[in-house]
Amino acid sequence: MEGLKRVIGVVHILIAAIVAIHTVIEPVYHTSAPGSPHSSAWDIINPLSLVSIILGLIFSYSRMSRASTNSSVQEFLAANTQFYGFMFVAIIFLWNWFGISDVGSDFTAVGADPRTMTWILIDAMLPLLNGAIGVHLLRSGSSE
Repeated sequence: MEGLKRVIGVVHILIAAIVAIHTVIEPVYHTSAPGSPHSSAWDIINPLSLVSIILGLIFSYSRMSRASTNSSVQEFLAANTQFYGFMFVAIIFLWNWFGISDVGSDFTAVGADPRTMTWILIDAMLPLLNGAIGVHLLRSGSSE
């Protein structure tokens, strides 16, 4: 189980890096237009993000369950913050993803609508959550 936790920790860190780097460099190489509001890389990154959110929920819930029984206040707060952070991102990610999946939608990444701002929040929060759970799984994989 420790080996699996380490592998999943590395996966989380890689996805965190992919989302963070692409969020920063996308404006450099892609010009948004009504017919092409975002780069096609998001068609690959979004499913990876969903996988990381699901795994993050599972492992952060496990951490939160262990922290509620006998642990320090610091671990209790970290575990709860991580789990509820993943819950928040899961809700807004799925709302946004299903919203842009609608064929008749007029969603564009350059607009002033709520979905645009939501993507920015997701793309800023997901690397932090994935990085934190990834590092936790790498460090504690052998001790849990």
